This record gives sequence, structure tokens and C-alpha cells, in this order.
Amino acid sequence: MLKILTNVLHIIVCLVIIAMVLLQSGKQAGLSGSIAGGAETFFGKNKGRTIDAILSKLTTAAAIIFLVTSIILQIFVVKK
Repeated sequence: MLKILTNVLHIIVCLVIIAMVLLQSGKQAGLSGSIAGGAETFFGKNKGRTIDAILSKLTTAAAIIFLVTSIILQIFVVKK
């Protein structure tokens, strides 16, 4: 039962990671954009509250959950 629950959670986390990565904006500007236009976002007050920052934090959390569920599923496979 626990293996099935972990598999379902793992699949849900996979889909969430895919969706969050696709929702994030691309870094198209490259090095010149980070030097010239990045000053406003670097010194801005709300740099941690933008949608990109929130999506980045949520993607990191989902990646950690993905890693944990992968390890748990591997443990289930080895015990068999």
C-alpha cells in the first residue's frame, strides 16, 4: 500500500515540476541583460516576492520531494 502511495506521489510531483518549469520565464537576455537591465531587479525591494522567485522556490521544494520519493522507491525495489 505504501509503495502505491509513493508511486502516485512521485508521478504527481513529476507533473508539478514539469508545469512549474514551463511556467517560469526564460533568461533570454544573457550576460549583457544581467549587467545592463539586472540592476533594477537586484536592488529592488520585492525581488523575493516576484512570480519567478516564488516559482523558483516551489520548483526547488518539488525537486527535493522528487529526490526523496525516488530514494524511497529505490529502497522498495532493493527490498524485493
